[in-house]
Amino acid sequence: QIQDLTFLIKNYYLTELYLNNNELTDISGALKHLCSLQILFLHNNELKKLGKTVKELKGMISLQTLNLFHNPLEYDPDYRLYVIYFLPSVQLLDRKLVTQKERESALHLYNPKRAWVMQSVAFGKRADTSLGTTVGSGRCTQPARRLIMPSVLKWFGNVQVMDLLCSFCRLPFEDPEDAVLVRAMTRSLMEFSSVDWNKVATCQERQLENKAEEPLEKLTVQFR
Repeated sequence: QIQDLTFLIKNYYLTELYLNNNELTDISGALKHLCSLQILFLHNNELKKLGKTVKELKGMISLQTLNLFHNPLEYDPDYRLYVIYFLPSVQLLDRKLVTQKERESALHLYNPKRAWVMQSVAFGKRADTSLGTTVGSGRCTQPARRLIMPSVLKWFGNVQVMDLLCSFCRLPFEDPEDAVLVRAMTRSLMEFSSVDWNKVATCQERQLENKAEEPLEKLTVQFR
């Protein structure tokens, strides 16, 4: 018949907490300091507000097992997807494993923009749906420009290339592959360099030999 959780204020290092089969109506401000929790049972209580309940648990980055069934909040039509999206560390929810398909559905429901970007550019994939061509309240009448391929772009300087790509980014594309390629070309460059340090003379060796130091043999690889 527990109704108040103020007695948990100093239990910072709890990893498991079983509060099921009680009379809890609100957990706001009572559990958010329990950042080490891995297992939390809250089923069969009187928790009504899904948003407030999940907000209290957001700081529990180690939480893997969570039970919230048999609470009024489970009647929310998107209850399970809501919990999965806002508590991404949870692996077992209400005695059921969280599937990858459920995570994707939750992402599409609560963050459709991010879901579209991930679908369109991640790992070289292309979007399944075409980009919209509306600008503001009216429809854009200017035809989409075809993207100049990288083999042509390499003849320009870096500044000109970036300016050209930015101008393309402002226009809608009829072919989603064009948009994907523009994003790929405007990503930052990653550069990795390696040197065989066994061939580099130490400070003492340089002083003893007293001769000009030969330039290093450095291998550099760039990734976009």
